[in-house]
Amino acid sequence: MIKALHICIVFFLLFPVKLLATDKPAYRLFNAKGKEVSYQKMIKQIQKQDVVLIGELHNNPISHWLELEIIQSCYLKRKLVLGAEMFEQDNQGALSTYLAGKISAKGLDSSARLWRNYKTDYAPLVNFAKENQVNFIATNVPRKYASLVSKGGFEALNQISAEEKSWMAPLPIAYDANLPGYQKMITMMAGHATPNMPKAQALKDATMAYFIMKNWDENKQFIHVNGSYHSENYEGISWYLKLAKPAIKIATIATVSQKEIKQLAQENRGIADYIICVEDDMTTTY
Repeated sequence: MIKALHICIVFFLLFPVKLLATDKPAYRLFNAKGKEVSYQKMIKQIQKQDVVLIGELHNNPISHWLELEIIQSCYLKRKLVLGAEMFEQDNQGALSTYLAGKISAKGLDSSARLWRNYKTDYAPLVNFAKENQVNFIATNVPRKYASLVSKGGFEALNQISAEEKSWMAPLPIAYDANLPGYQKMITMMAGHATPNMPKAQALKDATMAYFIMKNWDENKQFIHVNGSYHSENYEGISWYLKLAKPAIKIATIATVSQKEIKQLAQENRGIADYIICVEDDMTTTY
């Protein structure tokens, strides 16, 4: 009887340890050096910054969930302005009309070019802004102008109208072809890339940075959502922000996927101030 009781006690003492050993967190959060950090520690640090660039994987549900969580957490301490790559500047009128309650969600859908995963992944961010009277800025250049640059370089923009130019960063666009991110584009698309393809990416980066700066003031924090590749390694949007205002304080967050997330892979260290690490078999939103 005593022996059986002893076995039961040992089993129940070890049971929580077994549960812990088999735990599968949806994500882990690391700093730039690869040290695991808590969500609250990250929030405490990024709340002090002027601009937060949240780099997502577009079809990753953890990215989208954490974007809203981060926005809500920062809102408790700071006045915010929100913005996103997913909204093109010529759709700002429709977006602002929706935020003001003058059109319905259906009206926004019919008057703006929304991404196919808008309802599940970006509507929560827009609706948070609407409910809390927070400005939401369409920061991206309309896609057709990036396509023009991809085919004909920055020179292709010389012939567009003044109104069209108002939807992008002022011309001429500053451009450094030697930035590693733009060089990587050429390498990854070996045999298919042209020197103009990174210029199209630069037009997007420059335009997003321009509209962030245009709508940010020192009394508020601007939180921007974009694909991770637009802000990884402190390039892209971050590079253009620093070019416009060297003293601006920026926090960058990147999202990566790995087969194993207990440790941050070496190649993912240093790409941002904070790295959201998700298993590569995570369910996708599309």
